[in-house]
Amino acid sequence: MSNQKKRNFQIEAFKHRVVVDPKYSEKTWNILEHAIHEIYNHNASGLSFEELYRNAYNMVLHKFGDKLYSGLVTTMTAHLKEISKAIEAAQGGLFLEELNRKWNDHNKALQMIRDILMYMDRTYIPNSRKTPVHELGLNLWRDNIIHSSKIHTRLLSTLLELVHRERTGEVIDRGLMRNVIKMLMDLGSSVYQEDFEKPFLEVSAEFYKGESQKFIECCDCGDYLKKAERRLNEEIERVTHYLDAKSEAKITNVVEKEMIANHMLRLVHMENSGLVNMLLDDKYEDLGRMYNLFRRVPNGLLTIRDVMTSHLRETGKQLVTDPERLKDPVEFVQRLLDEKDKYDNIISLAFSNDKTFQNALNSSFEYFINLNPRSPEFISLFVDDKLRKGLKGVSEEDVEIILDKVMMLFRYLQEKDVFEKYYKQHLAKRLLSGKTVSDDAERSLIVKLKTECGYQFTSKLEGMFTDMKTSQDTMQGFYGCHPELADGPTLVVQVLTTGSWPTQPSITCNLPAEMSALCEKFRSYYLGTHTGRRLSWQTNMGTADIKAIFGKGQKHELNVSTYQMCVLMLFNNADRLSYKEIEQATEIPASDLKRCLQSMACVKGKNVLRKEPMSKDIGEDDAFFVNDKFTSKFYKVKIGTVVAQKESEPEKQETRQRVEEDRKPQIEAAIVRIMKSRRVLDHNNIIAEVTKQLQSRFLANPTEIKKRIESLIERDFLERDNNDRKLYRYLA
Repeated sequence: MSNQKKRNFQIEAFKHRVVVDPKYSEKTWNILEHAIHEIYNHNASGLSFEELYRNAYNMVLHKFGDKLYSGLVTTMTAHLKEISKAIEAAQGGLFLEELNRKWNDHNKALQMIRDILMYMDRTYIPNSRKTPVHELGLNLWRDNIIHSSKIHTRLLSTLLELVHRERTGEVIDRGLMRNVIKMLMDLGSSVYQEDFEKPFLEVSAEFYKGESQKFIECCDCGDYLKKAERRLNEEIERVTHYLDAKSEAKITNVVEKEMIANHMLRLVHMENSGLVNMLLDDKYEDLGRMYNLFRRVPNGLLTIRDVMTSHLRETGKQLVTDPERLKDPVEFVQRLLDEKDKYDNIISLAFSNDKTFQNALNSSFEYFINLNPRSPEFISLFVDDKLRKGLKGVSEEDVEIILDKVMMLFRYLQEKDVFEKYYKQHLAKRLLSGKTVSDDAERSLIVKLKTECGYQFTSKLEGMFTDMKTSQDTMQGFYGCHPELADGPTLVVQVLTTGSWPTQPSITCNLPAEMSALCEKFRSYYLGTHTGRRLSWQTNMGTADIKAIFGKGQKHELNVSTYQMCVLMLFNNADRLSYKEIEQATEIPASDLKRCLQSMACVKGKNVLRKEPMSKDIGEDDAFFVNDKFTSKFYKVKIGTVVAQKESEPEKQETRQRVEEDRKPQIEAAIVRIMKSRRVLDHNNIIAEVTKQLQSRFLANPTEIKKRIESLIERDFLERDNNDRKLYRYLA
């Protein structure tokens, strides 16, 4: 085969032109036209689609595409005009059914016609830029049926009537509605929007405007919100059943505007049922519904937040400024905690833990807690109450929960240093009297305070615990060096570092001889083991346990203060002592001595002394005796000291003065730190920076900051700029 010669094939053109029958196009079109009539008349079963396709193909091939296309338009239009008359003739409820049936027939016919004319669709139509067969069929349906003068208005009014009937509780044929609406969507988004959606939204707005007006006149806020929520859900459901998905946002906007946005203020302020009443009555469900509905409209949540904040600030202000409620600090703080718990629950259960609401809650609490200058003291007293021994039924876990809540209130305080001052005093009393619920709970709170405010805030508090532990070791060492003291009175000394503990005036009193000798031995031991230290006795802070035998040989162990011990020990050598004699012998300050004698002679059940003349107050001419008739069902009897009156106004001023004095070095240190890093800074920026740096401890007063700047200038830490007097420079 390889040796054979290769042959070249050539195809030559016809020697003569093919002549087409002049009536070819007419005949072929008649066949196709007849087929289209048969398809519309439901007689398509007898047609040969293969033959029809070939005829259409040949017409296009022989350049008769234009005739084929125009013939198709004319034939379809004629059929659609007939269909239009049939739809117009349908009565009442049959109108939509007839329209739907004819639409389905038209779609089937269109599918068959498109199959026959597929070649024209693929070649002739793109080249001549005409509308494809399927789209052409839809456009002709739109123009001849939907936009027909007699059908157009009737169709819209029928659809809107059905929607209205459904809104008023009637059951409608949703399947038929879905088909008719889908027909409009299939005809193009503009047909659906212009011929149905736009009027539908207008009618809906009018409907909900009227309904909302009716509801708001006769319903309370909770019921109104339920109805609004139900209407909203109904519209969303309506969209899923038979409207275009894109209509959901539009119709929900209509409901939101007409039923919520337009009545927002009236709803939240509605008398006896508005937002404030819901908050007062803990109506979580109604509040949650209001939150979910209002969040859908512009400024909705802002409106709720503003009303809630205003109400909270008002109630909080009443709470912290009501003189009746200030009488019991523990109850005062408990009310604050209850209020905080209440709003925490509301925000958690009804407001989806919305951060903006939590911020509003925090700012409100910070606002009204700081309206009362005694808030730091009261919070410290509350902690003192919870951490003291003898609280019934309170476990350490419960104490821990309470401490966490207290820390939350502590964060709101602007004057945290005032809290520290009171807390230190209360902690000192708890530690020295041994009345703390547990060291773990005390240390836990200190750890929390350290986390919140830093080491500097708690270093002195931790020093107090260190002193207590060191004192135990010191006492063991003391009795180890003096075993001969084991049979005599027992001495327990707490050695307190001056800087760590609250400053107390050093008041001396004359101790009984046996105790005085013991104290001197301890002083010698301590100063012998620690060099460069000085001891001063704080007898006003001590306690004593003494054994007493009364008239009928009745024995008791009395737990008393050091001052009370000094007084009682005098009666070992005398049966009767006057006030002047007791004062001279003990040298206890008059105010303390009177309270001390009052608690032992005037309190029923604790009256180990009796006085002449009998009265509630102690006079300087009174005489005192041991009460031989004293009895108690307990062997151990605790005799408290009559509590001094509440802090007087001068004492409050003194505490405030001490706080202000303590703040001065802190402000100066902050100024120096800032200027050291910035070198040059103007007055306003220094004020802002210092306030920011110190806000974790207290709110610095701009006037005080200015005074501290002047003081630093005098001491050559800073200087003013020669040209700009408001500009400061740091001097290294």
